[in-house]
Parts: sequence; structure tokens; C-alpha cells
Amino acid sequence: MRELDRFEDELIERYEQHPVLGNIALLPDEDFAAVLLQRRFLSLAFTPAYDLAIDLLRDEVGLRIARVILREEYPDRRGNTPSHREDMTRDMYRLGVSRTDLVHTRPTAATRKAIGDTFDLIAEAGTHDDADLRLLTVLRFWGEILVSVEYGRLWERMEPLLVRDGENLSRFYHPHHVHDAKTRTLAAGGMLSTAHPDRLATRLREFLLSGGEGAAAAFRESEERSLQVKVGFYDQFLPALDRVGI
Repeated sequence: MRELDRFEDELIERYEQHPVLGNIALLPDEDFAAVLLQRRFLSLAFTPAYDLAIDLLRDEVGLRIARVILREEYPDRRGNTPSHREDMTRDMYRLGVSRTDLVHTRPTAATRKAIGDTFDLIAEAGTHDDADLRLLTVLRFWGEILVSVEYGRLWERMEPLLVRDGENLSRFYHPHHVHDAKTRTLAAGGMLSTAHPDRLATRLREFLLSGGEGAAAAFRESEERSLQVKVGFYDQFLPALDRVGI
């Protein structure tokens, strides 16, 4: 289990060091806005991706964990509380993104590919005999841990605009950076933890312990592919770094 934790932490570090994320503070305002506008489409695909995984999961414990996480995206069934997607839009407006840009921006080819690759990754995971292990791995790594990593990087750019007089005004980016972070090792897990990755890790650890080297290999493959999807999305913004000489 410790070897898998080390493997995972190395992938996390690789993602943190992506040139776009690592130099996010140096991007011109219009390029940073473009990142947020395109990243919004990935966020909009989050809930159907979770729904697809739920359709394919057979393990009842894993299903319940995934259902709870999905329902937290819509915290008030009476409609009095904004969804997480609405919180994201509110943060974007505070960051200077205009409604006109929000309305008229369409997903780029690279963004559409990242979304399509995400659904392919989840659907393909469901075809394996160890589908439950693979699906929970993808949900935890693609849907939670790597999201926290990228939002942590984006927060370096956002913090001066979203923290006023000591008050953190972020309703989406900073809370997700904190709530989706890996706070415990795979070996520790933690069903009582409020962090989504830790709750998923509790069940995932049981599959890894009982599945031997085959389970470990499936875990590594699923995390590598999850990272590739994320990296492919941010690669589209590499030309912005060239324009500012990075």
C-alpha cells in the first residue's frame, strides 16, 4: 500500500508541475480567463461523469459513497441554495469574467476531447472484471484529488481577488481545493473524514488489499490515464506561455 501511495504522490507532483499550472500567476488576464472559461465545461461534465460511474458500479458500499458525493453537488433539494456549479459562476464573475464571455464561449476541440476521454475512461473501466476497483480509482483521482491539485494552483492567482479584508469570498474554487484534497494515505483511509478522496479510499483500500498485484496494476493504470486526461486539457494553453516568454 505504501508503494501505491508513493506512486500516487509522484503523479500528483507531476500534475502540480505542469507548465501552465506552475506558471499560472504569470498568465495575462485574458489567458487566465480563457482557462477558467474552458475549465467550466469540465466542471459541467462532472455530475454526468459521476452518474455514468454509478451506473457501472456493482459494489453497494462504493455506490453509496458515490451517491452521497454526487448529491452534495446540489445541497438543497428545495432550490433555495445555489448548486456548486452556480457557486463556480459566482466566483468567476468575482474574478472578472464577464457574462458576455460566459455566454459566448464554447468548448475548444481540446476541451471537448478531455470531456470525451473522461467518459471513455469511465466506460472502459466498467468493462473489466475489476470494474469496481477501477471506477472508484477514477472517481477518487480524476474527480477529487487532481481537482484539488489544480484548484490549489489556480488559487495562487485567485487569492488576491477573492480574499478581501481577511474574508475568503470564494464559494467554489477554494472550498473544492480543500474538500477534494488527499489528506490521508491510502493505508489510512477514513470513512469518517469529510474529504471525498478519503471516503472513497476506505472502500478502495479493501479492493487493493484483496486483489493482489493485479489490483495494484489496475490502480496504477487508472490513475495514469486519469492524469493524461487532465494534462491534455491544460496542454492547450501552452501557447499562452510562449507568448509571454516562459
